[in-house]
Amino acid sequence: MKKLIFTFFIIFILPIYIFAYSNKIIPGGESIGISIQSDGLEVVGFYKVRGKFINKKINVGDKIIKIDDMTVNSLNELTNIINDNISDGSVNVLLIRKGKTIETELILIEENNKLKTGLYVKDSIIGLGTLTYIDPQTKIYGSLGHEISFNETNNRVEVKDGSIIDSSINKINRSHNGKVGSKNATLIFESTLGNIKSNTTNGIYGYFLKELPNKELIEIETFDNIKKGDAYILTVTKNKTVNKYNIKIIDKYYSKKDTNKAFSFQIIDDNLIKTSGGIVQGMSGSPIIQNNKIIGSVTNVVIDNVKIGYGISIITMLSEGDKIRN
Repeated sequence: MKKLIFTFFIIFILPIYIFAYSNKIIPGGESIGISIQSDGLEVVGFYKVRGKFINKKINVGDKIIKIDDMTVNSLNELTNIINDNISDGSVNVLLIRKGKTIETELILIEENNKLKTGLYVKDSIIGLGTLTYIDPQTKIYGSLGHEISFNETNNRVEVKDGSIIDSSINKINRSHNGKVGSKNATLIFESTLGNIKSNTTNGIYGYFLKELPNKELIEIETFDNIKKGDAYILTVTKNKTVNKYNIKIIDKYYSKKDTNKAFSFQIIDDNLIKTSGGIVQGMSGSPIIQNNKIIGSVTNVVIDNVKIGYGISIITMLSEGDKIRN
C-alpha cells in the first residue's frame, strides 16, 4: 500500500514537457541580416559637455526605461523629451542596473544651442548571421546558437521588436590566428524573412513569415549520437549560394551539452580555408551535418586557432525555439 501511494505522488508532481518540434526540419545555411529594436535604451559610453563628464551617476550598461515618468524605447523618444526642456537642468530618470531598478537624475546642459546629456546610447542593433533551421510544422526558426549583445557592454539585447532579413555576401575578410575575420554583406531591408521573438544565450528565435524553402527535410540527431570524425557545415561565402564545407568533429562535452560549446570541430575544407581562413563572423548558425543528420550549428571560434570552433546541439536549439510558443 505504501509503495502504491509513493508511486502516485511521484507521478503527480513531475512536470510534463511536450516538445512540439518536428523530427525532421528544414536545414538552413542562408545568410540573414538581423535587426533588433531593443527594449529600453542602453548606455554604451560618455562624452564631455563643456569640457567635463556631466552624468556621473549613470553607468555604462545601464538601461534607461523612463524619463520624467515617460517611457522611452528609442532615440527619437529620448530626443523629444529632452527638447521639451529649454534650459540647463535635470530630469528624473528610471534605470535598470544589473537587474535592479534605480531612480536618479539625468543632467542636461546646453552647448552650441543644443541640450546635451553626455551619454552615448543605443536603441537598436544590426548584424549578420546564418539561418540554422526552420521547423516545417510550427514555422519556428532558429539562428546563431548564441546571444546578440551590445559590443560596448556585453549585455544581451532585450527584444522589443526585431526581424531577420534577406542578405547577399559581397566579400569575406579572412580570419587569421589572433584576429577573426567577417562576412561583408548587402542587407535587403525590404525583404523581411521572419520576426524575432527571443534573443537567448542559445540563439535567436522567431517565426518564418515567407513561403517555406523548397528543400529536402533532414532528420535531427541527439547529442549522445554525435561522433568524432567527418561532418560538414552549410554556409554562404559568396552572394546567396549555400555550399557544403568539410569539417571534423574533435570532441563533445557532456558537462556542457546544453550550452553553445557542446562540442568542438575543425575546418578541414581547403576551399573554405582559402576563402575565409577558417571561421569568420557571420558564420554563426551555420548548420552542422553528420551522417545525413543535423547535429547542431556553428557558434564560436577559437581566436588563437581560427580553424577550430564550437557548436551547439540542435536539440538544445529546438528546445529553446519551442519556448516562444508558450
